[in-house]
Amino acid sequence: VQLQASGGGLVQAGGSLRLSCAASGRTAGTSVLGWFRQAPGKEREFVAAISWTDDSPTYADSAKGRFTISRDNAKNTVYLQMNSLKYEDTAVYYCAADPPGPTKKSTTYYQYHGMVYWGMGTQVTVSS
Repeated sequence: VQLQASGGGLVQAGGSLRLSCAASGRTAGTSVLGWFRQAPGKEREFVAAISWTDDSPTYADSAKGRFTISRDNAKNTVYLQMNSLKYEDTAVYYCAADPPGPTKKSTTYYQYHGMVYWGMGTQVTVSS
């Protein structure tokens, strides 16, 4: 499974960005795709996750109300729409995926266990 994240950039506080994660390879071997982020000097943080088959995403508290994760099954692509961006959203954002299995896991689970497959990150910088 290969995961290619794109869409990062520099944006002013209050602005928006949409990240994309294109999955290729054995995508049938994935059940859930998600986004994580890591700011300099900080631990990796779970942001959001969505399965290929249900419409019940999981969000970290920091993402609720501002970020929306969605998917396009035909394109094997997952998106992260980020609105009302804040300086503290500045980080490298990583796309990740899990193999088939339980598709509804808690934010705590993702925070501590992450996911199995990882892509290269995309930098998001929010200027204050």
